Amino acid sequence: MNRDIFENLFVLEMTNNHQGNLKRALDIVHEHSRVVRFNNVRAAIKLQFRDVDSFVHKGFRDRADIRYIKRVLETKMSKGDYAVLVEAIKKSGCIPMATPFDEKSVDWCVDFNMPIIKIASADSNDWLLLERIAATRKPCIISFGATPLKDMDDVVTFFENRNIPLAINHCVAAYPHENAECELNQIDFFKKRYPGHTIGWSCHEYKDWDTSIKIAYAKGARTFERHIDIDTDGFKVAAYSSLPGQLDIWFKAFHKAVEFCGTTSSERKLPLAKETAYLDTYIRGVYAKHDLKPGQLITEEDIYLAIPLQKGQLSCRELMLGRFGHKITKEVKADAPLVIDDIDTPYSENDQLKQLIYNRGL
Repeated sequence: MNRDIFENLFVLEMTNNHQGNLKRALDIVHEHSRVVRFNNVRAAIKLQFRDVDSFVHKGFRDRADIRYIKRVLETKMSKGDYAVLVEAIKKSGCIPMATPFDEKSVDWCVDFNMPIIKIASADSNDWLLLERIAATRKPCIISFGATPLKDMDDVVTFFENRNIPLAINHCVAAYPHENAECELNQIDFFKKRYPGHTIGWSCHEYKDWDTSIKIAYAKGARTFERHIDIDTDGFKVAAYSSLPGQLDIWFKAFHKAVEFCGTTSSERKLPLAKETAYLDTYIRGVYAKHDLKPGQLITEEDIYLAIPLQKGQLSCRELMLGRFGHKITKEVKADAPLVIDDIDTPYSENDQLKQLIYNRGL
């Protein structure tokens, strides 16, 4: 499965921060997409879709004392408003995304041609909804906040059997949660248990999110989700949501983590030239204890090791003694370095290795 779509993808969750107001939603897109472009990252701005008329039971729609129901009803937006918002997200340079909470909302994701669908932690075992989402064949990101292990395994197998790309977010579904509740070691757990999938970090901490993204990236998370908002209209921002300036800090922390982690984790990296040059100053070279004659097989009694290593000199790294060791080809005076051209060794027959030896040392 092609997982490139998830690689280093930032999902900026708008939730209902638009407050059901299209202008406020467009302002959020405008302000945060500017920060995205300035930091040269790849980001999606994610909406939440609900068919409110069916999502909330008709007998509870007047229950203002139930906070979640009240919020869902008050922040309702029309499909036409969402169409304007999706187009604005595209024009901003970000990827439009949505979390559908019911089957009709999945159809909206198809109508708006969303490249990726997000599955909320609360719906990670809602099989009717998952079946409808899978039928779209679209790549999905799922959060596993408080999801039982068997359900996680079942969902991953469900998507694998359908060959649908799936990214898996470690998530603490508490809004907000403390730094000590991040449990970032779970990223290691997910990487080992689901090796064929991109692992991400959906964060709701509110004190030090620049540290958490550095740790998450270093542990191997490659997609990241965070709530966003604005405060230009006096609306009280949730503690776990980021303002544009805070988002800028988050992105810069990510870039710093990438810088520190470096290149590959799948193979041994090539050393820095200055790294090799520094270590070469501490490598011991081979010196003659006494005069050595051509044809003589070098023994431990004939040489000693000391710094500095000189250009062209045999070092402790190439030294071989015993029956299959080195023979002297030219006379070497006492305390003189044994140069690669003065001995019979496989290294003297390899021009590339000889060049390396002549380029190192004093």
